[in-house]
Amino acid sequence: MNPERIQFQKYKDKVISAHQAAAFFKDKMVVGSSGFTKAGDSKAVLPAFALRAEHEDIGITLITGASLGHTTDADLARTNALYKRMPFQVDPVMRGKINNGEILFIDQHLSETAELLENKHLPQLDFAIIEATYIDTNGHIIPTTSVGNSATFAHLADKIIIEINTSIPFEFKGIHDIFIPNHYPNRDVINITASDDRIGSDVIRIDPDKVAGIVFTEIPDSPAQTTAPDAKTTAIANHLLTFFEKEIQSGRLTKSLMPLQAGIGKVANAVLSGLAKGDFENLVMYSEVLQDSTFELMDTGKMTFASASSITVSESCYQHILANFDQYKDKIVLRPQNISNSAEVIRRLGIIGINTAIEFDIYGNVNSTHISGTKMMNGIGGSGDFARNAYLSIFVTQSASKDGNAISHVLPMVSHTDHTEHDVDILVTEQGLADLRGLAPRERAKVIIENCAHPEYREQLQDYYNRASERGGHTPHILEEAFNFHTRYLETGTMKQNCLVTCEG
Repeated sequence: MNPERIQFQKYKDKVISAHQAAAFFKDKMVVGSSGFTKAGDSKAVLPAFALRAEHEDIGITLITGASLGHTTDADLARTNALYKRMPFQVDPVMRGKINNGEILFIDQHLSETAELLENKHLPQLDFAIIEATYIDTNGHIIPTTSVGNSATFAHLADKIIIEINTSIPFEFKGIHDIFIPNHYPNRDVINITASDDRIGSDVIRIDPDKVAGIVFTEIPDSPAQTTAPDAKTTAIANHLLTFFEKEIQSGRLTKSLMPLQAGIGKVANAVLSGLAKGDFENLVMYSEVLQDSTFELMDTGKMTFASASSITVSESCYQHILANFDQYKDKIVLRPQNISNSAEVIRRLGIIGINTAIEFDIYGNVNSTHISGTKMMNGIGGSGDFARNAYLSIFVTQSASKDGNAISHVLPMVSHTDHTEHDVDILVTEQGLADLRGLAPRERAKVIIENCAHPEYREQLQDYYNRASERGGHTPHILEEAFNFHTRYLETGTMKQNCLVTCEG
């Protein structure tokens, strides 16, 4: 036991092993665990529970902030340790179990999980597992690299297990802003009017009587897997940067843009990294995740402040942050995800939201979650929180992919809708950018096909639109053909057709 990490005398006899902690769980219990995009997650107790489930018929409902790191989600799925999972995951083993119906998955807007728990629309939490840097003299938790839903879990759970991670430096105290809104109907405004506003505490306050055990770990977060920008991601980034420059010239934006939000991944990183090359200044973020590109922008002097719910970076970036933490500490804040993703705050601050689509259709509807309309990929995450409320709602994807462009990501109709045309302003592929602001559906279709579709699919999409328009309607469609791209791919392995149908029937 490290006495500096437990500064509250009442907890001194609470230290147990991960296996002892995992033994607390009973079949069908509901467990909330810290962790948001592989940061600040349970690295001891949940893996120990996965091992227990290898030899015992037991399963829990697991609620987190977002995805877990290392192989935890995979191990829990492989050992049938989960009955139900929410609200987000990225693991291929778990994804297979979800799509086979072996694990029930609830795909939620990341801002809503805490709200649903507080309102008792979800079952009572039996246990909360919270990763901590250390425990202060009052028995409260100083979080690590994420906040996620941890504060709500600790507030609502019957019992709490604390995982103290000794790999996290004490200096992390002070970067968190923990705020739990009042319960309805007595809720007040979330008084954030700038990205660097602080409205809460730098600790998660807990009831000491609820602490069932304290487990020590020294395992760092899973590093983010970063890849160098390729031709497509670079082209997408360049189209978007050109758009920003034109918005500045028109007077709709300044060189500081508006507060930025970017989904996790290589496209978002490429876009944000590209901002370092442009004539931008005094940029700020109000997002979910701080990625490598966030700290790159700070190092160049382009970004002055960043607010999010977690730090998810590559190993080299993490070591750079630790070595220079005094330079970053007053430039970052980590908040609960129902605050980082609050519709109220997003709309007030005027966020530019940049998120990734799996596919979008010729009218601007976006699918962020399902392959061929049925198979879950990862989840909606926070994209819906930002898309509906952003100053500018931007979605990016490649125009076509796989085996000689067998899949078009621009379609007559999306196979699953996460974001309707009403919530989408800008669509970008490596082919170009479609500005949909102020356009009716028929105008949108022309701009999307011309600017975003892959050349090998433009004629096919244009033919569909022309024939649909002849039938009429505010949003023209040929219902019996609307999903032909998808069915053709399932039947033949490509969305391309050998020849265009030139007449109905």
